[in-house]
Amino acid sequence: MAGAKPVVVDCWAPWCGPCKMMHPVIDEVAAETEGKVIVGKLNVDENPEVCEQFGIMNVPTVVFLKDGKEVDRVVGLAMKNVYQDKLNALL
Repeated sequence: MAGAKPVVVDCWAPWCGPCKMMHPVIDEVAAETEGKVIVGKLNVDENPEVCEQFGIMNVPTVVFLKDGKEVDRVVGLAMKNVYQDKLNALL
């Protein structure tokens, strides 16, 4: 999949307070990178098999993928610039 867009997956849970705090930040990053990056949200309670596949142990966790492979991740809350910097490195 050469030339494929990087993918960002926000792994969250409805009971997770920090996840709720992070949603607006991820939404902003998604809006700012629209057309360059694919941003998705994964409810860990509804997708345990995917969480196991990616080794998601805590939420929030944001996974960065390029060419279908994980290249980075952020576990816990982070400032918006952290996500922007990681995305810029993939573009």
